[in-house]
Amino acid sequence: MNNGNIAVIGTQWGDEGKGKVVDYLASEFADVVVRWSGGDNAGHSISFGGKKYKVHSLPSGVLHEDKISIIGNGCVINPKNIIEEINNLNEAGFTCKNLKISDRAHIIMPYHIILDELQEKERSISNKIIGTTKKGIGPCYCDKFDRIGIRMVDLLDKNLFYSKLKYNIEYKNKILTSVYGHDAIEFDEVFDQFIKLADRLKSFITDTSYIIYSEQKSGKKILFEGAQGALLDVDHGTYPYVTSSSPIAGGISPGVGIGPMKISNILGVVKAYNTRVGSGAFPTILNNEIGEYIRQIGNEYGTTTGRPRSVGWLDLVALKYSSMISGISCLGITLLDVLSNLDEIFVAKEYTLNGKKIDFIPASEKDYSKCKPVYTKIPGWKCDITQVKSFDELPVEAKQYIKIIEETTSIPVVLFSVGPERDKTILIQNLF
Repeated sequence: MNNGNIAVIGTQWGDEGKGKVVDYLASEFADVVVRWSGGDNAGHSISFGGKKYKVHSLPSGVLHEDKISIIGNGCVINPKNIIEEINNLNEAGFTCKNLKISDRAHIIMPYHIILDELQEKERSISNKIIGTTKKGIGPCYCDKFDRIGIRMVDLLDKNLFYSKLKYNIEYKNKILTSVYGHDAIEFDEVFDQFIKLADRLKSFITDTSYIIYSEQKSGKKILFEGAQGALLDVDHGTYPYVTSSSPIAGGISPGVGIGPMKISNILGVVKAYNTRVGSGAFPTILNNEIGEYIRQIGNEYGTTTGRPRSVGWLDLVALKYSSMISGISCLGITLLDVLSNLDEIFVAKEYTLNGKKIDFIPASEKDYSKCKPVYTKIPGWKCDITQVKSFDELPVEAKQYIKIIEETTSIPVVLFSVGPERDKTILIQNLF
């Protein structure tokens, strides 16, 4: 593969283990780690040295003191929560000294969180729940595109922040009180709180696009870290049960301020099975003992919400679709060890919809909910694989499983993981 910058993309509905993969690649190869979309609705768990660390808004690369970690302008930021993350890492021995936050990133305000909760409650009346994390992400992005959002750069100018916040709170209070019958938000309380938060964050706020440009120009290796997954993309995901940003590779350019030609390889991270949190169709879902077994072995509970994830067999129709819309050039398989000790394993290569076979995801959620998987059965590997150090050491059935993924997608698998620890990620082919 060509040398250059790499993007790590989730190919499912998130929770694929991207943080683990980013952490591994950052520790071995990258100089800069950049996140381009989403907010603290994402969650990455990273294990090394016998300890487990959780990050939400912060890039996974922040655990490497010698790397520059960047939160791009395409992200939305809750200042209070990101400060808590920084403080937690400080207490764990990480300085976060190389963290940079884009001055163009939008700020999640208290009224965004309140509106997120109220809107989800309203949707529940009509049985239209999205399954949002209620972190204020969607309403914040709405303000961004309505061109009334407040950005990190505004925190650096007290007078400007005052006027923007004043307008927004007056506007949002009309909605909160008149539409939802909610209490009004007190301006002074919010203003004073955010001025204090600004003092803590101002040393991190900068024009990150110039940093990325300069580092790339000087020959540094840049790793673009995805949040959520391709099937949650607001345009190309399983709408309306999606996130409010673009976690596919196409979101990188506007999300950080670089040209698309600066990305050489796009690594799609795929869990060895499928999971989903929240609402929406899930063709390969396992509502049985096998599904519960995989959930328990794989610890399938949300990093951010703690919600149990729905579990299903690997959906290769969805994987091919995700690979198409993101231009995936190589794959990394995570949690392969979770499928150990199963007598047989199934993968879906096609669906049936209204009696006809299809190999794509319909745009209509109604049609997608009717899709039934057409399974291919392969033998399981009845042994522990958590100690293998190379692809050659895998049992033949596990190799066959990987081969089916490669043949169906026409994309090479370049790494796999057999446990949560950093050293349980095994590289088959160098990416940089």
